[in-house]
Amino acid sequence: MHLSTESLLIILLVGLLAGWLAGQIVQGTGFGIIGDIVIGIIGAFIGSWLLPQLGIHLGVGILSAIINATIGALLLLLAIRLARGGGGSRWGWGRKLGQTLVVQRWGHGCEHLRAIRFPSKGL
Repeated sequence: MHLSTESLLIILLVGLLAGWLAGQIVQGTGFGIIGDIVIGIIGAFIGSWLLPQLGIHLGVGILSAIINATIGALLLLLAIRLARGGGGSRWGWGRKLGQTLVVQRWGHGCEHLRAIRFPSKGL
């Protein structure tokens, strides 16, 4: 099997865009260039297998490939999030329940950002 340079660039571009979009939707930020590409390419495999199984066909072209890979990447990230318990992880996938970020300001323009735990209500 021969993979041309153009095909490789398209695969990397679709993976990068799909991984970045999925990261934006799930956690509000991407995972860096390499992380976005890896998540997007794995998501493309998931999407291209799962969507036809469900009878969903998006068509052909780069836009449909990006949408397909993004859907697969979203499913991948949500599955990882569920497996990890949904709480904050080392990638910053959200704060745990009852945790609030507080910005403290001191004189002379100094700021300090820290997490403070407040008791959760009724949960």
